[in-house]
Amino acid sequence: MTIWTDRTAVPNISLTGVSGIDRAAHHRLDEAWLAAAWSHPTTRVFVVSGGQVLVDDTPDGRTELVMTPSFEAPPTETHRYFLGIDADGVRYFALQKDALPGRMDQSARPAGLREAGALLSEREAALMVHAVALENWQRLHRFCSRCGERTVIAAAGHIRRCQACGAEHYPRTDPAVIMLVTDEEDRALLGRQVHWPEGRFSTLAGFVEPGESIEQAVVREVREEAGVRVGEVEYVASQPWPFPSSLMLGFMARAVSAEIEVDGEEIHEARWFSRDDLRAAFESGEVLPPSGISIAARLIELWYGKPLPAGVPR
Repeated sequence: MTIWTDRTAVPNISLTGVSGIDRAAHHRLDEAWLAAAWSHPTTRVFVVSGGQVLVDDTPDGRTELVMTPSFEAPPTETHRYFLGIDADGVRYFALQKDALPGRMDQSARPAGLREAGALLSEREAALMVHAVALENWQRLHRFCSRCGERTVIAAAGHIRRCQACGAEHYPRTDPAVIMLVTDEEDRALLGRQVHWPEGRFSTLAGFVEPGESIEQAVVREVREEAGVRVGEVEYVASQPWPFPSSLMLGFMARAVSAEIEVDGEEIHEARWFSRDDLRAAFESGEVLPPSGISIAARLIELWYGKPLPAGVPR
């Protein structure tokens, strides 16, 4: 029996839960308000560097983002990003630095989003995703794409302006489709990328091309990577994935052909799995599942009917 249309079975996808953060974009150009927000005693700040932040494990087993009052934050004037306000009126900022600050108590550790995103609360994970995405964009877009001159940061980190030609540049998001394909026997198509270790399988995925709808991208990517033709396509959920600037758009898709022919460039191996096949492969270690942080894991679970064993990030 096919169960992938039962949306009540979909758990919250990591990094997409309700964060409780109002991004308050209308304040980003208000320098007086931003200065007052930065100076407020309840404001909280954390540092992001190279996609990592400091996290700390609490005695009760939780993992928290290390944040400080603004007056204890490392000094910076330009790479200060306003992230939003919570329901209690607390303002949040991220500081982009060349290195993470040291901690006197030595209890904090650096962590990237693939690790921390699965451990932090929905609020802190959302703050980290926002900060990492801005940091990636800022590092890669320091020069104007129109005239080549250096740009400056504006709008609390959400715009870069060219003072030479007046162009404004905004953070980019690259749409990518990620899909679990099932056939008429309700088997799932999973593939292994060429650079993945032996046994690591996940859903197929790829970027949306210019002039292409997301549904067309699903059909094209599955045909290109695995040689399988797809008919029905149904959207499930999305996940921000700032590595460096993707938005993963998750789908379930129905195959109208079953013969597999991998491209050999992106996908090294692809296989059809029944639920029993996949369960046995997990138990034997033949197949390594994707991480619980990824939308890939959620799509597979929607078909599989229960949580996957712990794995590695998609």
